Amino acid sequence: MRIDITSVQELGLLIRAARKTQGVRMDDLAGSAGVGPVFVREVERGKDTVQLGRVLRLLDELGLHLRVDLPDDCLAALDKLRREGVKPLPPRRT
Repeated sequence: MRIDITSVQELGLLIRAARKTQGVRMDDLAGSAGVGPVFVREVERGKDTVQLGRVLRLLDELGLHLRVDLPDDCLAALDKLRREGVKPLPPRRT
């Protein structure tokens, strides 16, 4: 089933529902995804500032996939970026 995700809160609820349905404890999911249990709790409660890379690891551990509906007129630009890459960010000053 496809579900439209329009907020961090909805994504957190989806992750929690999948975890509970699979009978996975929060700390077990955290360990297998390489994140801390506090992070899992924050994601499930919809914290706006969670790190996307870590969220993607949680989704992967639960067998979930994140998909984006990309307008057709963006495909050429995406193909070009995939071929050429993007300029790396400059190092941060301390």
